[in-house]
Amino acid sequence: MSVELTVIDRGAAEALLRRHHVGRMAFAHHDRITIHLVNYVFADGWIYARMETGDDVMTLRHNQWVAFEVDEVDGIYDWRSVTAHGSVHFLPDPSATPVAPALRRAYREGVRLIRSVVPAVFTPDDPIPERTNVHRIHVDELTGLVARSGAPAALPPA
Repeated sequence: MSVELTVIDRGAAEALLRRHHVGRMAFAHHDRITIHLVNYVFADGWIYARMETGDDVMTLRHNQWVAFEVDEVDGIYDWRSVTAHGSVHFLPDPSATPVAPALRRAYREGVRLIRSVVPAVFTPDDPIPERTNVHRIHVDELTGLVARSGAPAALPPA
């Protein structure tokens, strides 16, 4: 069996980002790399998500550069993966603090997009109410790779 690796174009990489709503965000602080599983929505070159307040938010406010990855896995050697590199921008809640009109629109758009996947976000039924910090990642660079082996699509039993 041989595995063929193929680079995918930006359009196909963006389509993969749009199809999914769970990815991984990685960022660095000094000599430590942190990776978070993230619920997200991709739209117009931005990845919208939210985080809970804590050390990671403080780290990202000081070092905004992140990598974000999403995968589709059919088998050990049969998968599609995209990696985005960009900068995190936190969107202040306009009901909590006065913000410029552009940031108000960005916050409302982010909440609208996130609610398109999980309508209960920022309601009493929010499944993760501690995630109060809405942010978006500007996708500056997007790369994608596909692996094909020709093997059966199913993963072996666990």
